[in-house]
Amino acid sequence: MQAAILPITSGWTWIQDGFKLFKRQPMAMFFWSLMTGFLITVSYLIPLFGQMALIAGTPILTFITLCACRHVAAGRPMLLTMWLEPLRDRETRRRLFGLGLAYLAFCMMGGFLATLPFMDSLMTAINPDGVLDERALLAAMRGPLITFGLLYVVISALFWHAPALIGWHKIRMRQALFFSMVACWRNKLPFLAYGASWAAIFFAVQMAGDFISAMGIAPGTVQILLTPVNIIVAAVLYCSFYPAYVSVFGANHPSDQ
Repeated sequence: MQAAILPITSGWTWIQDGFKLFKRQPMAMFFWSLMTGFLITVSYLIPLFGQMALIAGTPILTFITLCACRHVAAGRPMLLTMWLEPLRDRETRRRLFGLGLAYLAFCMMGGFLATLPFMDSLMTAINPDGVLDERALLAAMRGPLITFGLLYVVISALFWHAPALIGWHKIRMRQALFFSMVACWRNKLPFLAYGASWAAIFFAVQMAGDFISAMGIAPGTVQILLTPVNIIVAAVLYCSFYPAYVSVFGANHPSDQ
């Protein structure tokens, strides 16, 4: 697999192309964004195991998203029966499930490596009486969070394109992780622009909510107004995954799934 090297402006182009995909079938992608948000909410209702299941299921959700975007780009309407079509093949399910377990293992290892050097400072947040000092804990968590953030950039690069490479091209996991890392490294500037652009978009939505609240509108009303906006923004984010993959690896899909 040969990854293209793109200019930095491609990062913003992916978002624009994602928005164009969303506009083609807004209700279908709105539905998928709503379902994904529902799964995320449910995962937080089940402490620890819910989050672990969500992380392990991320490659499967990503592959479903990419397949849906491919249908939308081809002009095919996304029907309810089509959403799970990518998982009908048993071998594809097995490979993606294995990728999800690997993703979970990498995230857990990243969390361990990020926390280990700061264990002493974390333990000082507990006073001799065994009472937790929340302020001290928050201060002590800065180091692990920053370290994990840096490690997660590497983890994300490893797994970013892997679901498509495994699901569509039937590439072995090790090769898919390698090709994904190389592709992300070759296009580090576009991905930097992509991440910065999305950070600015989410910040703008948050600022809009704060501005509406400052006008004296009840928090519940603000939440009602912003909920569909957040779902749409998330839908466009998911739609942008497909242009990012296609522009790097091309629109060739050896698999019909």
